[in-house]
Amino acid sequence: MSRPVAMVTGAARGIGLGCAQALARQGFDIVIADVLATAEAQTSITDLGAAALGVHCDITRDDQRQAALAAVRERFGRLDCLVNNAGVAPKVRADILEAGEESYDFVMGINVKGPYFLTQVVARWMIEQAQAGLEGFRSIINIASISSYTASPARGEYCLSKAAVSMATKLWAARLAEYGINVYEIRPGIIATDMTSVVKEKYDKLIDEGLTPIRRWGSPQDIGQAVAACAGGALGFSTGQVIDVDGGFHMRVL
Repeated sequence: MSRPVAMVTGAARGIGLGCAQALARQGFDIVIADVLATAEAQTSITDLGAAALGVHCDITRDDQRQAALAAVRERFGRLDCLVNNAGVAPKVRADILEAGEESYDFVMGINVKGPYFLTQVVARWMIEQAQAGLEGFRSIINIASISSYTASPARGEYCLSKAAVSMATKLWAARLAEYGINVYEIRPGIIATDMTSVVKEKYDKLIDEGLTPIRRWGSPQDIGQAVAACAGGALGFSTGQVIDVDGGFHMRVL
């Protein structure tokens, strides 16, 4: 129980895996919570010298959230950091005049409901640990998006979900500060993942034309470095803080 433990949702690949690897390098043991197979991701973590636990977890289901936390308790006996990374885009981009309820429920369930209630149960356990005198810096880190404030009418449900993640960060930060639990929001920009691979040509062109002052795609490792800084206590006097990892997109340069 001497090493801190981080749980990263959606960590089998992409941004989540980048976060998990960065945290492993920071000295954390890692819980990979995903609906996808985690064996390959676990190996990449143990190769970095950290312990890794893979748990199958659909974050929209209470029974699976509870089972995942029970597995973490049994294996590690503590949890110091939760990274709410698991998220989805609409299966089909549809104009908001045509978008259906099924897509809305799918996106909001995974991007908003799941992290909200997972954070609730994790926060309760973190409070227990603090009250029991278990030392350590505790944090909850939400992976939002530039879509928190950038309107994309062809994927309205995704934009709404990420705006909700931004507010959830403030809510949890305000509620948990008294227990020494810091809450942060990371806002990725255009990151090279499976999710963005379908629009690669579009964003290649936009980036080349100056959409972002830093003219390149972001990587999962870029996000992971920001997460590791937050989880490691580098911003210990900050909570509710938004960290833009977006190549400067947020500056809205003319």
